[in-house]
Amino acid sequence: MPLSALLAVAPSPGTPGSLDEAAERAGNAAGWVEENWSTWLNTGLRIILIAAIAIVLRYLIRRALTNLIDRMNRSAQAVEGTALGGLLVNAERRRQRSEAIGSVLRSVTSFLILGTASLMILGAFKIDLAPLLASAGVAGVALGFGARNLVTDFLSGVFMILEDQYGVGDQIDAGVASGEVIEVGLRVTKLRGDNGEIWYVRNGEVKRIGNLSQGWSTAGVDVTVRPSEDLDVVRNAISGAAEAMTKEEPWSERLWGPVEVLGLDAVLLDSMTVRVTAKTMPGKSLGVERELRWRIKQALDSAGIRMVGALPLPAEGESTADPTAGMAAPSAYASTTSPQSLAATPIPPPNLAK
Repeated sequence: MPLSALLAVAPSPGTPGSLDEAAERAGNAAGWVEENWSTWLNTGLRIILIAAIAIVLRYLIRRALTNLIDRMNRSAQAVEGTALGGLLVNAERRRQRSEAIGSVLRSVTSFLILGTASLMILGAFKIDLAPLLASAGVAGVALGFGARNLVTDFLSGVFMILEDQYGVGDQIDAGVASGEVIEVGLRVTKLRGDNGEIWYVRNGEVKRIGNLSQGWSTAGVDVTVRPSEDLDVVRNAISGAAEAMTKEEPWSERLWGPVEVLGLDAVLLDSMTVRVTAKTMPGKSLGVERELRWRIKQALDSAGIRMVGALPLPAEGESTADPTAGMAAPSAYASTTSPQSLAATPIPPPNLAK
């Protein structure tokens, strides 16, 4: 038999070995898959369950917070529609305050739920979370030191809103600036000054706040008259003007109490001061003071009582002072021919040209 025929009939030495090796590998792979498929299925189902619970829980909590904020706004609008509620409730202020609080609560809720879910998913993959948490802690500390002013502004804004220290429409004195609050944010508060300028005040920079729009205000007027005036006549004139003011609009709403004549605040040789006060609506004290001065001045003029200004009035029967009494005497040096001027004139130098 020829050699070529023998080689053709003889089996290849590498074919059975390669087939057996592939079959062995396939068997090993199938066995490994068979051994671990339950673990994979358990891990996958656990991850899907964690993600589903986190998404549903986040949706439900955010929806509950949104409904709560809407209910608060509706109640504020309902109260604002009444006569007394319009004075006590500012719908825009209530809306911004509730939205700011809701935004903070929604952000915190999302961060906690999604962060916890992410850590649980990583734990399901058998990942060691200790190095990750340590790195996150170091990064948080570094970020806190680098952005401490931002964190301070944010925390201060949160507490200002939660404590309702001021709101939209309030007239406040923040130390660094004063004016009417037009927007309250978590980081910056916007104020409109008396001249129309807008101040952006960082919440972390506010050390003290004077709210002029909460509770009530006090209007105070000092009436200065001559010491020879009859105090009973002065009191009756002021009381009559104040009583007429309390019965007219819009002063009857802005005055939250009777106008009181407290009595003499100061007694001097040339004048005496009568103090008049009244409790007013918040932020309306300046207007009430101006109207009180106007009416008191008219009442005193009608009663023949003369008010005293900054300059003292001359007493009755006293002659006016000589206008030249305060002038200094002419100087002797004003005349060039006087002995004083001649004595003060320097001696001319001798003429050396002769």
